[in-house]
Amino acid sequence: MREPANRAGATDQRGQRPYGVLRKRSEFLAVRRGTRVRGAFVLVEAAKRSDSDAPRLGLTVSRRNGNAVKRNRIKRRLREAVRLFGAGDMAVGNDYVIVSTPKALNAPFQDLCSDVSSALARANEKLLRRQDGAKEDRKAHDGK
Repeated sequence: MREPANRAGATDQRGQRPYGVLRKRSEFLAVRRGTRVRGAFVLVEAAKRSDSDAPRLGLTVSRRNGNAVKRNRIKRRLREAVRLFGAGDMAVGNDYVIVSTPKALNAPFQDLCSDVSSALARANEKLLRRQDGAKEDRKAHDGK
């Protein structure tokens, strides 16, 4: 009898992610309660989890970005940008959601990569400041 073939991507570096994936709606909604950082092509939402497992990532590309073909292309571009440049900017124990804008489809790929990377890094900084008790990240409350 022959051995079964290896799974596609099992030995390929692209098949291994240094981060987990958000799949449930409740996980996406939990990240919305965290901090937000706006970039030129994306909005990054980040939240700290109670455990110290690998970071998790979710992508949101709404219907206002175009038809299914355009939305899938945006998702592929964002995944590749995170794989190449953004995975190192994600901290352990955090969840991230990248929300795309319609500009992400036609943006030069290098600009998209740098935008994703810098937005993830700024989100981490905001989460660390919040953890230390800084109040400048929170909205002012006038007491009314």
